[in-house]
Amino acid sequence: MNTEKGILENKIVPVILGILSVGWMISQILFSFVIPIHPMVLLPIFLCFAFCIVCLSIPFPGSKRWPVLRLLDFAVIPLCIWVSYLFYFDSERILTRIPYISEVLTEDILAFYIIIILLLETMRRVLGMNLLVFVGLFMAYAFFGDKLPGLLNFPAFNVEQFAEIMTMSSEGIFGSALGPTASYIFYFIIFGAFFAVCGGGQVLIDIGMKVSDPKSGGPAKAAVISSGLMGMVSGSAVANVTTTGVMTIPMMKKAGYLPHQAGSIEAVASTGGQIMPPIMGVGAFIMAELLGMNYGTIALSAIIPALAYFGSVFLLVGFLAKKNVYLHGSIKVADKDLVIKTAPIMPRLYLLLPCIVLVTLVMTGYSLRLSACYSTLGVLALNFVNRQRLGLRELYDAFMDGIRQAANITIPVAGCGIIIGVVVQSGLANKFSSLLAVLGGSSLLVALLLAMVCCMMLGMAMPTVAAYLISVTLFASPLVNLGLPIFIAHMFCFYFGVMAQLTPPVCLASFTAAGIADADPWKTGWTAFSYAIVAFLVPFAFAYEPALLLQGEIIDTVTATISLFIGSYGLAVAIAGFHTKPLAMPWRVAIVAASICCIIPGLITDLIGYASLVIILFINRERKKPAAAESSESVAE
Repeated sequence: MNTEKGILENKIVPVILGILSVGWMISQILFSFVIPIHPMVLLPIFLCFAFCIVCLSIPFPGSKRWPVLRLLDFAVIPLCIWVSYLFYFDSERILTRIPYISEVLTEDILAFYIIIILLLETMRRVLGMNLLVFVGLFMAYAFFGDKLPGLLNFPAFNVEQFAEIMTMSSEGIFGSALGPTASYIFYFIIFGAFFAVCGGGQVLIDIGMKVSDPKSGGPAKAAVISSGLMGMVSGSAVANVTTTGVMTIPMMKKAGYLPHQAGSIEAVASTGGQIMPPIMGVGAFIMAELLGMNYGTIALSAIIPALAYFGSVFLLVGFLAKKNVYLHGSIKVADKDLVIKTAPIMPRLYLLLPCIVLVTLVMTGYSLRLSACYSTLGVLALNFVNRQRLGLRELYDAFMDGIRQAANITIPVAGCGIIIGVVVQSGLANKFSSLLAVLGGSSLLVALLLAMVCCMMLGMAMPTVAAYLISVTLFASPLVNLGLPIFIAHMFCFYFGVMAQLTPPVCLASFTAAGIADADPWKTGWTAFSYAIVAFLVPFAFAYEPALLLQGEIIDTVTATISLFIGSYGLAVAIAGFHTKPLAMPWRVAIVAASICCIIPGLITDLIGYASLVIILFINRERKKPAAAESSESVAE
């Protein structure tokens, strides 16, 4: 029995997975470039491939004990083939039918049941129960909304109506959430997988390692730069931590950082990669699609807040290093043991060309899909001229890794389509808008605070993309109704969807880093939260001062940027508790208050913040003792 099970998992499953993965890639190229088909036909086929990949990659629970259960995973393949066949060969009827008037056929209902059941099950396999429970609550609301009192009451859907919304229209699963994933995010994920293994990812990491100067917190600064650079491409904070953290965290501990500090720095830097232009993970691409904006415009707009975030973290780790030296003396480890040795970077810089090509194409107006495809071809071309080029087996493994990542992102995004469909079609979005306006008392600040809390709660339970999509669906309209520009509202939700990865009690990036650092996860989570404090304040700043997102006059952008950077500097000092000498807690609290005054838009608050920071730092400056006094003290000792 064990031999048969080994053959199944080690031989048969990999072969079937490979066939499905290659088939998925071919179908994407065929239906995108050769014989383009309507999204309502492409998206079901795209999702069915993701179902098959997930079910074969993540076995049904208990299948190790009862191998017969593994047959359920294989049964998904013929079901998905039938659903794909239905949507492809019955496409004319599906595309020309009149919603809510044309008849919903038996096969439509059957396809709906298959898609919903597989989507819920694959969500459970990919993300556990968090998103599944959340989606389940909205489905329950769709069917039993007529039983609820007051504002939440609405005429509930029956099965036919729900099937029509979810799988027969672009208002549900096959809507605005899944569309960008199939259109171009899929290609970006494949590009990222090849770029990482063909040497480009290692170059990005090594660039950060080169700044490793043990006298000024070098290993921590290396972690900030390396993880930030990799985070732009990978788009996953947890994956980023596991990639760079295994190198940077041990080095930070050697340099004198406490385990929870080392883990927090890595988590903060890895998470921040998703808000750092020019490649901001996956969420920003979906934002471009939802807003109908050029991605280059979004990336350019995000540059100032991102620089403030990473600048603050960079300063913070330097202050922490100086504080350790001040309190405990010079580190005992030899400098050479704190420098991570890397291969020469200059001869390998050409490996970054695909990334440069990608950014250039996107910024010059090429479609995101073509930009990603051309850049992927560039990676493969450079690999064959690389002396340390990968063989076909390694390239195949990278491709399979990219396919799994694509499937794992597709599933939660499709699940968000259920939530979006219910929220919009039930009128819950408008009701929530009214409720938020009542709770906020028509105050934008109160509404922003409520939206922040809800966005972070959503982000704790699901990936950044899913959290952003749901947050925008629920909160964008209420914020826009209170006068916030729609682009600012989307960026606000996006920031807190990203930063939820650092927010206790569920902070996956921090917990992953804590495991590598052998630190207390809870302490690491709260420390990371404090280190990333700038990112929790910046969205409020650009909500009231759009110039920080390059929305306005140049002079406003310059003055707002100066204030933001000064405030970020002050926050780094306060969180570290050190400037030229350690700072007592009351002074640190005062510096936080002064820094917030700088970050808050307004001439009066800026002047108060500037003056307060100067006075506090002047009072707490390190006073050098006269040589005679030091000598007499030494004699006395």
